Amino acid sequence: MKRQLESTRIPEWSEHYSDGGFRDKLRQGAFSLGRKPLELGLTLYYTLRAPGTPLWCKTVISGSLGYFISLVDAIPDLTPVLGYTDDISVMLAAVAALGAHVTPEIRHQARARTNQLMGESRTPDTPHDSH
Repeated sequence: MKRQLESTRIPEWSEHYSDGGFRDKLRQGAFSLGRKPLELGLTLYYTLRAPGTPLWCKTVISGSLGYFISLVDAIPDLTPVLGYTDDISVMLAAVAALGAHVTPEIRHQARARTNQLMGESRTPDTPHDSH
């Protein structure tokens, strides 16, 4: 039976999160993950590490990244094509919940690192103030 993942249960996955586990997941599967999960994961990671990120945000982030790292989730990551769709959904929900705590600078940093991991030489435009 597939486990139902509700957004209220995301913090339960925080026990699966570790910096080392996250880095291993990225190292092992940068190309197989694809751009979207890679960039979302890095966006969350950099938001987690940003000074001033509130505890509730860190709980949501560690839960969603713990879900991403874990091989035990609603759709196993080894399932062809669909394997990361649930991970992407969880990370998208987390980014949406974090709102203003995901700054343009963090998005830029995540995009630049994604480009680097994907072996692309292009760098994203520098973020600018929207004032």
